[in-house]
Amino acid sequence: MTNKSQKLNSKRANQMRRREENGKSPVAKKHHPKNKGSWLASLLAFMVLLGGGTLVIGGAWLSIQLILNPDGVNWLNQYLPEWAQISVGNRKPPQTLLQIQHSLSQEGLIAGDTLPLDDEEKLFILPVKKQLSICAADCEYIVELRVYELAPGLQLKVGAEKRYHLLNQLAIQGPEESFVIAPVVNADSDSQGSSIPLPLTEVGRFEVQPSEEGIWFYLRGNRQQGTNAIAYGHIIHYNPEQAHLQNMLSWTSPAGELPTWRQITGSNTPELIINQTVGLEPLFRVYQVAKVEFFLNPTQLEPISLSPPALDNSDYQDALLLARSGLWTPARNLLQTLQKQRTKPLPAAAEAQIDLIRLHSDFTQNQANTNWANVSQEVLAELIDGRWEEALKVYAASPENTQEVATLLEADNGRLRNRIETALRVQPNNQQVQAWNALMMFIKQGRTQTEDWLKEQSKKTKTNLLYIQKLLRRLEGDYSDGNTPANHTSRIVGSAQPVTQINPKEWLPFNPKIPLQVTQNEVWYQVQVSAFHEGRGWLMTPFTSIQLPKTEPEKFIWQQLGLNNESAMQITVWTADGQQQTTNVTIKGVQLRGGVLRLLASATEMLQQRSSSPNQPPPLALTDAALEWVQPSPITLEEVYQQQPQQVQAMLPRLWRELQTVGAIKGTVTPSFEKLRQQMGAWPVQVIDLTGDDKPEVVLNISPETIATLNQTKGKIPNPQSNNSRARTLVFADTGKIIYNGFRISSQPSLTAIASLESGQPPALLVEDSKTYGFQRWNSKTQRFE
Repeated sequence: MTNKSQKLNSKRANQMRRREENGKSPVAKKHHPKNKGSWLASLLAFMVLLGGGTLVIGGAWLSIQLILNPDGVNWLNQYLPEWAQISVGNRKPPQTLLQIQHSLSQEGLIAGDTLPLDDEEKLFILPVKKQLSICAADCEYIVELRVYELAPGLQLKVGAEKRYHLLNQLAIQGPEESFVIAPVVNADSDSQGSSIPLPLTEVGRFEVQPSEEGIWFYLRGNRQQGTNAIAYGHIIHYNPEQAHLQNMLSWTSPAGELPTWRQITGSNTPELIINQTVGLEPLFRVYQVAKVEFFLNPTQLEPISLSPPALDNSDYQDALLLARSGLWTPARNLLQTLQKQRTKPLPAAAEAQIDLIRLHSDFTQNQANTNWANVSQEVLAELIDGRWEEALKVYAASPENTQEVATLLEADNGRLRNRIETALRVQPNNQQVQAWNALMMFIKQGRTQTEDWLKEQSKKTKTNLLYIQKLLRRLEGDYSDGNTPANHTSRIVGSAQPVTQINPKEWLPFNPKIPLQVTQNEVWYQVQVSAFHEGRGWLMTPFTSIQLPKTEPEKFIWQQLGLNNESAMQITVWTADGQQQTTNVTIKGVQLRGGVLRLLASATEMLQQRSSSPNQPPPLALTDAALEWVQPSPITLEEVYQQQPQQVQAMLPRLWRELQTVGAIKGTVTPSFEKLRQQMGAWPVQVIDLTGDDKPEVVLNISPETIATLNQTKGKIPNPQSNNSRARTLVFADTGKIIYNGFRISSQPSLTAIASLESGQPPALLVEDSKTYGFQRWNSKTQRFE
């Protein structure tokens, strides 16, 4: 070939190349179908690559499932022939229930009753048990829980037995003995229990399920510890998403109760409550369901704790301090006050703590409201609920009560003392809490340390030393209702009447070994006591607050009355001619029935019989030191007018109108002041401060003869219905107002005398009616004598 030919061929080749590149070559058009096949081949190659990638990813997922959840790929076996089914680890082929039981039996295990996990019973829990070697009851205990599922695809033949796959299993070991008995064992006890696990004999499904996320079960065992029938066990949760069983927590209940799901907070999910109450000491463990980042089981139980406080507030922190010491109701009361004052809503954690406190407070309040036959239980329930004052009343009600409460405090293992000290820390000025702290110290540490504490306490806070000391004296045998000193002077006021017959069995003599005997030379009087001074204050009838102790009641009541030091008394009688006759008597017996206090007294001579007139005062019975008579020298109204003219000017018109109102004098017109002054100016009166305001009152006794002079008649008052045949007393304030009116009292008592009852206090009025005597003292609040 020549060079020319070569150049021509090269030129043609270049032209054809350019045409192919431009898509205009006839050769390119002719071979177009061949290019289309190449595109399909490329697509097929892409699909092969995609499928291969899918297989790789699927294989990787299958590998992960085989590692994390081998039972999650069971569904593949229903699409594979039996020879090609996937064998996962050491997994056994599906078995019938009988085969499962037989297989366990060969291993020395026992198959318990199945517990369905669904309505169709395709899924169930099987407890696996062992036999205890030495046992009297509940001889089988659980060592494992297994989850079985109905094997799919193997029940196609009619009448074929159901076969089950093992999905999961959980080894079970009971809680340690030390954990189970911990709530009922004192911290300083030598019997704290061992680390030996206790057997679990029962598995059950909770009737109330907190949510749809999984299923909750309990394992239970029982243990007798002293008088406590303890229930204990585990809380188990099953997560169906991953076929996973998990032990969530261990529990113990000295009350012998199963944990329960109950809603006590504001959440939509119920809480798990474990009752660990021992006797009257409440303790409830409360757990909330919470989320957690865990693939196999994204659920956990979180306890509601009182520590740390969920709110940075001093009152809130004080309330939680009280609650942690066991004073649930005082803590609740403090929180309620805080909630009323707070404008912002509380955090959820604070609300949960408050709900936990309320749960315990409901329990302690119910216990405190119970009618206890045992004094110790009654006082313990009130102290646990923070009812300090009510508990003190029970303590001081009788010597027996004091002794029982002292025994209770002596046996305290620290729980009551912790409550008292915590309450005193939060409320240092609380008198009742101070008293309980002193009582506890007296019993635990003795008198010296208690007195030292009281002295120091009185320097820091408001402390009623007399109040607390009288309670402490009861612990030393001074059973005078916490008030009466062991030795005090007898101060008794009452009315007397002679008696001809007595029943010695009805009276408490000073010495029960010497019975009462009636002799011919003795005259007997019965004295009904109206008032007596028990060493620190006066008590008035009825004496319903006094309760006689069962042991040595005579010693108690004689000491109350001061008769153990002085048993002499005087009885005064008004004779028919208005004269007084007095005789000395000796107290021989005491009687207290239905709040009525009587004395049996003997004398060597009989007093002259008093007048039978209903207007005659009853015989007055007094011990020597009972009263200090107040007898201001009488002066006339005219003399008072010279000293206090305004008082008398306001007084006389009121006096006249009052006498008109009660029908003592005639007429409806009030005379002028000058005329009244002329008619009444010579009347004797007494001027004395009866109200304690340093402004003397005017005491006026008006006899029927005096009123007759106003009517210019002789004899008695004209109005027979008024029956004012005895002198009546009026007391006028410095303003002229009548503050005591003997005419207006229906029972017609009469002022017998004015007496000083307490040093530094205003005098009292000793008044009498036809039956007895009593005192009336000025009440500044009600502005009257009571």
